[in-house]
Amino acid sequence: MPETTPTETTVAEVLAELADLEDPKARAVNERHGDDHGVNLSKLRALAKRLKTQQDLARGLWATDDSAARLLALLVCRPKAFTRDELDAMLREARTPKVHDWLVNYVVKKSPHAEELRLAWSADQDPVVASAGWALTTERVTKKPDGLDLAGLLDVIEARMKDAPDRLQWAMNHCLAQIGIDHAEHRARAIAIGERLEVLKDYPTSPGCTSPYAPVWITELVRRQDSKTRA
Repeated sequence: MPETTPTETTVAEVLAELADLEDPKARAVNERHGDDHGVNLSKLRALAKRLKTQQDLARGLWATDDSAARLLALLVCRPKAFTRDELDAMLREARTPKVHDWLVNYVVKKSPHAEELRLAWSADQDPVVASAGWALTTERVTKKPDGLDLAGLLDVIEARMKDAPDRLQWAMNHCLAQIGIDHAEHRARAIAIGERLEVLKDYPTSPGCTSPYAPVWITELVRRQDSKTRA
């Protein structure tokens, strides 16, 4: 079936529905994490499921600069419909962590421009943009490592992660952990780098959750993989 072509009224109606979903308690929790919306994400996903894919609506919602609307836009869009320049502009416009993360994970990773953007963003001087490049690199470390210089990535992480701004540091640390988890030949070095740099070593971790400290993260995930293999 062809997509519905939404009007401005349709965008306005969706914004009104999002306003009705606003929850002050959810907003308070989200704001502690740097996000400026108060919509429960389960309810947001239910709304997206009802709306289904509507690329024009997604563009309209994104243009509002409202975080809840942008999150919804990322759920109802067609990732492959965006040009490389559109995705680059969207990432630079993504003001909050959740919008940034959903854009990278739900849209850019499914785009034919993902590899080109990975290379461009990783070298960007803006640390938030660079963190998106590292997130895409982590995806390749796990799913498409052929052609990646894993030893070279470890060199960069070892040299730059300790002093990187928070968002970039977190992304580089994730890449470090994933190299150690997925590539046994680099595991000892990945753990050693984590132990030397001590990035996120004291990060508070809830019971039952795995610490983001790379040596612990790597060791625990490898243990789980080995347990499944033996089972």
